[in-house]
Amino acid sequence: MANVKACHKYARISARKVRPFADLIRGMEAGEAMDALKYVHNRGARFLREVLKSAIANADDRDIRNPEALEVVEARVDGGPAYKRLRPAARGAARFIKKRSAHIHVALETPDV
Repeated sequence: MANVKACHKYARISARKVRPFADLIRGMEAGEAMDALKYVHNRGARFLREVLKSAIANADDRDIRNPEALEVVEARVDGGPAYKRLRPAARGAARFIKKRSAHIHVALETPDV
């Protein structure tokens, strides 16, 4: 039971833009998940693909054979801190803008046979 993890903290994208792709790859094999994310032209999928690539590299670094055969057991996207900015509004007023960030976590494990 090899357990390999990777995360991208403070990713400058909203968590709700990445979560559908995390749901898509959860339970897949790592190589299959990479192929699934490769052809999705979306910024959130690109962020998740980079974290998955890092997890596969971590497995390779630990001398795990065939890291593409590992199963994605955890693909989690948590909300991170938000940068608060002001933008001008009518009559000299100001409006707040929240520039949200996310923490993206991926864990791979050997499949149960």
